[in-house]
Amino acid sequence: MTPAALPGPWGAALYETTTTHVRTAPLRHSFRHRGLLWLVDLDALPRLPAPLRPLARFRAADHPGDPRLTLRRNLDDYLAGRGVDLAGGRVLMLTQARSLGHVFNPITVYWCHTPDGRPACTVAEVHNTYGGHHRYLLHPDADGRATTPKEFYVSPFFPVDGAYRMHLPPPGERLALTIHLERAGGRPFTATVHATRTTAGPAALLRAVLRHPFATVAVSLHIRYQGIRLLLRGLPVHARPAARPQAKEEVPLP
Repeated sequence: MTPAALPGPWGAALYETTTTHVRTAPLRHSFRHRGLLWLVDLDALPRLPAPLRPLARFRAADHPGDPRLTLRRNLDDYLAGRGVDLAGGRVLMLTQARSLGHVFNPITVYWCHTPDGRPACTVAEVHNTYGGHHRYLLHPDADGRATTPKEFYVSPFFPVDGAYRMHLPPPGERLALTIHLERAGGRPFTATVHATRTTAGPAALLRAVLRHPFATVAVSLHIRYQGIRLLLRGLPVHARPAARPQAKEEVPLP
């Protein structure tokens, strides 16, 4: 059964999110911040009126792949390289839009479907504050849960080891995502994202932007600020590993 089209004049949804980070080892530290995420159909990206376009743009250049191609084509090419052919099936993307010339997406999630609407796979796309990115190809269970080895340097306070246990159910009226980092001896880090859906449209977007001005800048600044706090508390830094070719970085789940 094909998923129902997203409602509203733009065929998209807005989620005003609360993101929480909890670190339990080697010291305890937690924080939360608010933001704004969009849920869009890669084959029917929102077409905003000209005056509102600076508030939300969806560009291939802000995600992995060839910036000259579309977001959909780049995702299809990534999947094809890992033996997955959606045959034109629908893809929903949860992401921050480029707003007022800036974007930073700690995580973008793609829910991919077959032409008859069955879930085919999920892709979790992670960006770090050093300008790097990595995609994890997931095959979640019926509850949206999957585990994958950690293969990408995100926080300077954790090495590239262990595994992620992700809970990424497709969003509906409620959005509830959880990512645990699991390492030998425990689960030292958990991130959660929660929100309630609003139909995207001019009035909803303006209200959200007024509540969360410069949301994308605020997210990246907040992450850096928390990093400085951890440095001042004496948390040791793990050196960033040498960059590897993208084709070798993006390894599908076994």
